[in-house]
Amino acid sequence: MSLSVCIYCASSNAINSVYYQETEKLARLLAQNNVNVKFGGGSSGLMGKIADVYVDENNDNIVGIIPKFMCEEGWQHQQLKQLIVTETMHERKQKMIENVDAAIALPGGIGTLEEVLEVLTWKQLGIFLKPILLVNINGYFDPLLIALEHAVSENFMRKEHLQLFTIISSVENILQDIQKNPTYDVSIRKIAQI
Repeated sequence: MSLSVCIYCASSNAINSVYYQETEKLARLLAQNNVNVKFGGGSSGLMGKIADVYVDENNDNIVGIIPKFMCEEGWQHQQLKQLIVTETMHERKQKMIENVDAAIALPGGIGTLEEVLEVLTWKQLGIFLKPILLVNINGYFDPLLIALEHAVSENFMRKEHLQLFTIISSVENILQDIQKNPTYDVSIRKIAQI
């Protein structure tokens, strides 16, 4: 059985080239290892970079999932063999995470951050139990980590919840990083509340 991942990432084109470089490295690694990817279906920014690499290397193994209104704006990647068009953003996010073995977050704006926080919430509540990896390119997620640690220090969440995701600074060993993540079950719900 091949590995399947969901990737959350930016659509901005006005970003530092280091983000594109690491994203391209990730996409090539996943494509060359026949990893199935679900992503937001867009043609710009880091989303576009992932799709471009897969179109070149392994177009059968990538699925773009995008809401109808974004297609009406022309934001979808045109070369994808598999593009699922949803009615709503909620449906898009649900389909992106269904039947995947891990969620990977690359840097992004409020949409990406919202997706990251939602999937972390789902894990805390025992809804999504698979590995969640944050690729901390250029220290991008450091402020988020500070905010989450502050939430722990103020007793809005437990220290154990900081272990529900893994921070990686480079993508070279991401397949091993996914495999070595601990397995969770719905008993995690017992510590959802403080």
